[in-house]
Amino acid sequence: MEITTTEYSVKYYPEVDTIYLQGIMRLNGHEYQPITKFLEQVTALEPVLLKLNLRQLKALNSSGISMLGRFVFAMNKKQTIQLILEGSHEIVWQEKWGKNFQLLMPSLRLEWE
Repeated sequence: MEITTTEYSVKYYPEVDTIYLQGIMRLNGHEYQPITKFLEQVTALEPVLLKLNLRQLKALNSSGISMLGRFVFAMNKKQTIQLILEGSHEIVWQEKWGKNFQLLMPSLRLEWE
């Protein structure tokens, strides 16, 4: 499963239960709808563990942060999937927002590279 454009990509690899978000996402709010549906489709597969790898996601605007926040919050309510957010210390916004996402989902594991 994947979404690919010239600016960004979202890919799911079930063999490692990992969603990779890469590139630059500076979309309008409604333009995140396909990505939201993608995330919902992956969680419908009910993996026990799901990794959200943001290490190659260089930029994400406030609409994208909101979209990820809603996803993390929904995962917290679901409580059947252990979510791990993989981020990079080199991309400043990831560290800040990773900690904020943990407020929405206290069981969220953060892994930094």
